[in-house]
Amino acid sequence: MHIEPGLVDGSKIFLSYATATAALAYTGKVAFQMLMKDGPAALVLRSAIAVALVFCFFEVFPHHPVGVSEVHLILGTTLLLVFGLAPAAIGLAGGLLVQGLFFEPQDLPQYGMNVTTLLVPLFATSALARRIIPEKLAYVDIGYQQAFKLSVAYQGGIVVWVGFWALYGRGTGIENLGQIASFGAAYMTVVLVEPLVDLGVLAAAKAWRRLQGTAFVERRLYGGV
Repeated sequence: MHIEPGLVDGSKIFLSYATATAALAYTGKVAFQMLMKDGPAALVLRSAIAVALVFCFFEVFPHHPVGVSEVHLILGTTLLLVFGLAPAAIGLAGGLLVQGLFFEPQDLPQYGMNVTTLLVPLFATSALARRIIPEKLAYVDIGYQQAFKLSVAYQGGIVVWVGFWALYGRGTGIENLGQIASFGAAYMTVVLVEPLVDLGVLAAAKAWRRLQGTAFVERRLYGGV
């Protein structure tokens, strides 16, 4: 997970419950929309795959504590482009929950902050994707510039939210500001890696057309709205 235990505590932590509730409510809304559009099989299948992948991102992939939090390779834009918004959001929330319940129970009090930190930037990135990717362009055909913009939006959003929680919990002291800066600088290096991963995954999907039209992937992956 991202937010370390004790960063925000006492009565202040109740704000995270409110933000998480709002983020999860919006997740429910987009999940219902997908259910009506693509059917329950697609929603359940893609969400289950996304949950498993997110768990691997957090528990298996390398992660290092830096400043006020940890640096992870989350690949939120990859999940968004391959599986769609609802499965990506469910995957992030579900993967975090599985990790907290079975492997890192000390992180469960921070679940509201962590899920907010991951989901709100995902929603913003999805909105950006609708603006910068033409409707008739398949996701497998996007270029590096578009992938880079999406990665900056998602990873930058995470840095902003972690910084917010750190300032909210510990104030504007020099030490806290320095730790926030250290985390932000380290985390934004992920922006250099994620677009390449995105394009690699999309290239693999483009070469393996058997997924087209199946319940496993977002229909926009191969074109069409």
